[in-house]
Amino acid sequence: MTTTADKAVEAAAPAVIPEKRKALGRGLESLLPGGPRAVPGAGTTPAAPDAASHSPNSTVLPEVFAQAQAAGGQAVVQIPLDQIEHNPYQTRYHFDNDALDELAESIRTNGVVQPVVVRPAAAGRYLLILGERRCRASKQAGKTTVPAIIRKVSDQQAAEMTVVENLQRQDLNCMEQAAAFAKLSRDFGLTQEQIGQRVGISRESVSNYMRLLKLPGTVLQYLQEGQLGFSEARVLLTLLDATMIPKMADEAVRKHMSVKQLEDLVFNTNLPLQKEPSEQHRARWVDPNVRAAQTALERSLGMRVRIRDRKGKGKITIEYATLEDFDRVVEVLKGNHRNGG
Repeated sequence: MTTTADKAVEAAAPAVIPEKRKALGRGLESLLPGGPRAVPGAGTTPAAPDAASHSPNSTVLPEVFAQAQAAGGQAVVQIPLDQIEHNPYQTRYHFDNDALDELAESIRTNGVVQPVVVRPAAAGRYLLILGERRCRASKQAGKTTVPAIIRKVSDQQAAEMTVVENLQRQDLNCMEQAAAFAKLSRDFGLTQEQIGQRVGISRESVSNYMRLLKLPGTVLQYLQEGQLGFSEARVLLTLLDATMIPKMADEAVRKHMSVKQLEDLVFNTNLPLQKEPSEQHRARWVDPNVRAAQTALERSLGMRVRIRDRKGKGKITIEYATLEDFDRVVEVLKGNHRNGG
């Protein structure tokens, strides 16, 4: 039999942080509900707000308060949903209706198990930080209040917490992720390296996502609608003639191309543009094995490769056009080295 106290313990129980997200910068993990507590001296975490400091309409759950304090000093309060403002740093635009229906049904039966996270705003209102889906589903379920943890954090910390929560969801649209990184860069002047450190991913990954925003508007629409994905977008960005990107994207969507098919199409399109003027007027015999290796490398890397071989000795030249291409080559070489390749 499940008692009210049991539910309180469940509500206050720490959420599991995926192992791959451990590298959160500046003690950001300590601001997430259920995250590890900050090490003294390494940074400060705002103290849990006292019940008296809350809006008169939000009340501390007596049976939850003790458990919440024991779980990390976080008081869980019931806040009216109409007092919670939209998260200004939310870059998730698509919410699956079927998934929301399922969550709403669960909330009707069991209530909201994991509290949302808010921060104080003017006139006794609150700004949402974490829990957009839970708030939407609660309204859909006919609820008027939602359990919440109130945090006094800066705009930048709130934005970083939102991005981290979104990254931990598997269905995040690549355009939403790119927009989140761009917002951190634009609003707070963070470099790609700093963004990576704060949200627990590599600088190269941040760079690759932000590059998507350079694509033409029609291609961005395909990405937003899910007709093209992150992998297809990266292939399109390797086109040497950028004016061909929209046409190539249209063809990929129309023919439902796989990533491999799109790679072949882009490679064959780039090939005539990669020839040096001297090579167009001068034929030179090349060992078929060397030519095959050169072609395979170009397909794999999506950039120009030249192999000069003379009696088993020579050099391999990889030409990159952007810093992102350079990062990609380095990552490939590192991966092959680690795998013994």
